[in-house]
Amino acid sequence: MLAFARHQFILDLLQSQGTVQVSELSERLSVTPKTIREDLEKLEEKGLLARIHGGAVSRSGEAESILPLQFPNTKHVSEKEAIAVHALRYIRQDDVIALDAGSTTLEIAKKLPDMPLTVLTNDLLIMRELTVKENIRLVVPGGYRHRNVLVGNDALDWLARLNVQKLFLSATGVHDKFGLSVFTGELLDLKKAYLFGAKEIYGVADHSKFDRAALQTFAALEDLDVLITDDGLDDDIRRRYEKGGQVNIETASTKPI
Repeated sequence: MLAFARHQFILDLLQSQGTVQVSELSERLSVTPKTIREDLEKLEEKGLLARIHGGAVSRSGEAESILPLQFPNTKHVSEKEAIAVHALRYIRQDDVIALDAGSTTLEIAKKLPDMPLTVLTNDLLIMRELTVKENIRLVVPGGYRHRNVLVGNDALDWLARLNVQKLFLSATGVHDKFGLSVFTGELLDLKKAYLFGAKEIYGVADHSKFDRAALQTFAALEDLDVLITDDGLDDDIRRRYEKGGQVNIETASTKPI
């Protein structure tokens, strides 16, 4: 079994059990305990788990979903709402924008005013939100349904040819070494297609996504024009990410006005 497949299996098991043991993983994956320990070390480096004697536990102490859900992620709602409000500063009437699939971009869709605007998205929840806004032209790529997202190779070339002015991009993890990443390969090519055609790229990620890396990187921090997060991000972490000009981080306030 390839390392990527082992890592996915380990994370799936960690999600369902809360803990994993080296001996159990070694037996179930038919590899040596040394290989499993190396796997756990790499996953810990990406912030996805914490190693303990003989195994590992979830870094947050709870099993988090690592795949797109049919219902939006309800964690850090106030932070995502603040990020969405901040993101609206960059959206103007008659813009052509793309909203990547994700719970934070869904908040942007909810807060978008009903004004002349073209919005491209592959997120079914975002589509549902925007269909009631009559002045917004909704553009949907083809594909098949994968949970709450439309995916498919037929749409990739079409997406890359579109003149998207502004892309609002989500990620499972934001890491100063591994960039922006996701778990599922179906989303990888789609995100890259969005990136290829966009003139301005805005990353949107709440503070809990920082110092985490999923299994597949789809963008470097340098690819972003702006990375919008919330004021829960530690100042030391922010300075580390901005050091050397890797990325321009803007902070959305969660405090009521």
